[in-house]
Amino acid sequence: MTDTTQFALNLHKTHKGKITIALRDTPTKETLAAYYTPGVGAVSSYVAEHPETLPEYTWTNNLVAVISDGSAVLGLGNIGPEGAMPVMEGKAMLFKHFANIDSVPIVLNVHTPDEIVATVKAIAPSFGAINLEDIAAPACFEIEERLKAELNIPLMHDDQHATAVVVLAGLINAMKVVGKQLSDCRIVLIGAGAAGVATGKLLHLYASPTIIAVDSKGAIGSHRTDLTPEKVTLASFNPTSATTLKEALANADIVIGISRPAMLNADDIRSMASNPIVFALSNPVPEIMPEEAQAAGAAVMATGRSDFPNQVNNALVFPGIFRGALDHHVKQITDEHKIKAAEVLASLVGTPTADAIIPSLFDERIVPAIAAVIT
Repeated sequence: MTDTTQFALNLHKTHKGKITIALRDTPTKETLAAYYTPGVGAVSSYVAEHPETLPEYTWTNNLVAVISDGSAVLGLGNIGPEGAMPVMEGKAMLFKHFANIDSVPIVLNVHTPDEIVATVKAIAPSFGAINLEDIAAPACFEIEERLKAELNIPLMHDDQHATAVVVLAGLINAMKVVGKQLSDCRIVLIGAGAAGVATGKLLHLYASPTIIAVDSKGAIGSHRTDLTPEKVTLASFNPTSATTLKEALANADIVIGISRPAMLNADDIRSMASNPIVFALSNPVPEIMPEEAQAAGAAVMATGRSDFPNQVNNALVFPGIFRGALDHHVKQITDEHKIKAAEVLASLVGTPTADAIIPSLFDERIVPAIAAVIT
């Protein structure tokens, strides 16, 4: 057991979790009669007659449900709802720390799209927004789309979209470093799970570059007959004849890894176009370590880790997106919102350099700047 592992276990056990509920006002004998019986009856009656006022009279104006079924937790896989709870608590902690948003972690012991959709719909009136988390692909795609169509509060599967937003922001600034246009680039996307699919879709929507997605069976293109609907979409972004990762990487301008460790080596980087950009986002061990990629010629390097420059961390964007959605009474988080969030995040880096294309997670400008464009 490593020192870090033991420290994490001790810290969680000491505090018995990471979040709690605090009162906004300390009840007195007089106010308790208003907050609860008999006064609360008048509030309940009024809200029942005017349901649109629920956020004005309850904490739903600032409340997010953080929901997972534990089927794709961090790099741990399908470890179930109990294993997911520490991560969901951690997400709630980030909401509160960075955006002052209250949130409740909820883990579900159901796993089919029908069951998850029914459960989330049933509890949705208790919340102002829904954050889906760590739900495995491909079920996560159906679940999100169905819920977006049926709920009247904002909802986002963070694993997909927040990651995609940070990747786009990083690439906007990486283009300035290497002097290229994103629309002219050949991008290799390693990994076609939740984050990979969302990243490919957002990059295509933003700039329509050539995108060659790669899964465990090779490049995703028109030659494949085993594709899910999401992979069919990715195949439509690939006009090349590449069938393997190595073929895809030849003369590529950008490689984005959202997969597993050691998928790339120095020869792969050397086979790319001049001034290649490498986003190796597998965590904690990236697809290629920064020193190896840079020695092979990578002009810009990003990882998912905090101990290297250019950390691609979804916590950079989801607090601001939900802050803006709650404050501006947004009913649905759209692709336009995600692009605006990426552009704002990129703009916070005044003069991008190879080691500075993404702001620090602790930059206090981030949340208000992103929230301002989620309208």
